[in-house]
Amino acid sequence: MRTLRQMLTVFVLSLAVLLLGATPLLAKCAHVKLKVAPKEAYVFVDGIPVGPGSGVIWADPGEHTLAVYNYGYKPYSAKFTAESGKTTTLSVTLEQISGTTPGPWGRIELKGGAGGAVLLNGTTPDYLVGDVGETKGGKRRLLVPPGDYQLTVLGCCSGTLYSGPITVGEGQATIIPLANPGGKTNGDFAAGKTLGALPRFQSAGAAVTIAVAKPTAQMSAASSTVDCGASTQLNWSTTDAPKVEISGIGAVAASGQQSVQPTQTTDYKLTATGPGGIVTNDTSVNVNANIQSTLSVEPSQVRYHKVGDKVDEQGSATLTWNAPAASSATLDPFGSVSPSGTRTVQLTPTKSDVGAVDETVTYTLHSSNACGGSDTKTASVHIVGTIDSGREAQAEILAAKLPGNSIYFATNLPTKGRPEGGLVSSEEQVLQQLADIFKQYNSLLPDAHLILEGRADRRGSVKYNMALSQRRADRVKSYLVSQGLSDGNIETKAFGKSEQMDSATVKQLLEQIPNLTDQDRKKVRRRLPTFVLANNRRVDIVLGTTGKRSTQYYPYTATDLKQLLK
Repeated sequence: MRTLRQMLTVFVLSLAVLLLGATPLLAKCAHVKLKVAPKEAYVFVDGIPVGPGSGVIWADPGEHTLAVYNYGYKPYSAKFTAESGKTTTLSVTLEQISGTTPGPWGRIELKGGAGGAVLLNGTTPDYLVGDVGETKGGKRRLLVPPGDYQLTVLGCCSGTLYSGPITVGEGQATIIPLANPGGKTNGDFAAGKTLGALPRFQSAGAAVTIAVAKPTAQMSAASSTVDCGASTQLNWSTTDAPKVEISGIGAVAASGQQSVQPTQTTDYKLTATGPGGIVTNDTSVNVNANIQSTLSVEPSQVRYHKVGDKVDEQGSATLTWNAPAASSATLDPFGSVSPSGTRTVQLTPTKSDVGAVDETVTYTLHSSNACGGSDTKTASVHIVGTIDSGREAQAEILAAKLPGNSIYFATNLPTKGRPEGGLVSSEEQVLQQLADIFKQYNSLLPDAHLILEGRADRRGSVKYNMALSQRRADRVKSYLVSQGLSDGNIETKAFGKSEQMDSATVKQLLEQIPNLTDQDRKKVRRRLPTFVLANNRRVDIVLGTTGKRSTQYYPYTATDLKQLLK
């Protein structure tokens, strides 16, 4: 747009041009015939104040923005296209805002600057309250709530006529001669105290009253207290305020809602700025920064067993933690973890030497959040067990196979004259196995020894049987020595015919012996007295390091059974 003129001047000029013949300059212009209601409405084109009321304007051909304002009415804004050499007719009727606005009142009177746009607390058309002519006094009144204002008067197409702060008192008039702003004076406006509520705009003939409403502002939070990391919703509403801001958020709509997630207790301030003043309202959201974390470990005790370089038992435990209000967490000794989770760990003691294990492992959860909250929790698990050398473990395995089975003899064997006899072949095999295992065991535990307990059946005298049972123990010893065992690791004892095994005991042992058929057991029961005597002609073997005794299973299925039963 090259230039704008107020309606009548342009209308007369355009008419003269039409009568006299168009000049090359004006032939390029476009004409806009504008009709507005109410008649006092103020016109802006492309943001430039044109003036109040209906009339004709001219403009460069092309697209422009027409805006029509009148305080107390809803504004109008739309695009229009001006065509060269043509007249565009536009008609705008504004919609009045219903209701009244309460007093008390002060008054602003401006002198001079006819047609200038009067704005309060802003420099855009949204802050327009009227034109200078509507404020000049008498029946043309601009009423405002008492307070401080920033007054701006824009001349019709000619820039700013006045800009500066003013204070308007209750029942007072502030009078400003625009040609001499320094001559500002205050006068009496007693009616301002009694007028009460007024419509925003009233016009009757030459009388115009503009009653500028003070903005209103209300704001609340859906939750006044939130946990750290949680959000709440701000709800607000304002009236009569072109500019609305919320601290920490910025410019917002006149009314609305918005989710916020504060990291500390925050006071949100709503500021509504309008022609009638500036009002504020605030609401606080308290942030609970506390973290109520938990840490547990199950089970609380695990076992650990290591033999040499091999771990054959290593218990595990499950850690469970939860820090719902935390944004970060670490779990010692592992490092960063999510605020909630589980983790299964295998427990290894710090101890590495041979001996008992008795240690406690402690885990520590450190959690924190963006709101400054923090918490620490611990949980412990107890490790018990042993660390054995390879020698001890091997010895333990061998000890499980010792001392084997008892050794059985035929009647009256061995004899006094032939003490080296008496062992049948199957019993020698049992002793060979015992000797092989005990030599390995004895190499690991040099102090280990065997105790041989000789026994006899009930027949014969006590003295005879005591000597017989000693010969049997000695015979077993001599055989073991012949197989490489040390004489010093073998001890013999004679029990004669004491502690006899009865038939009930023999029957009980019969049922325990594995790999016997029902037919085998029937044969034994048919000759039970014979087998009771046979079961008592034996040498029991005891492993001195553990006290474990030999198994008393009679060799019923041995190939040389007949020799044993003689």
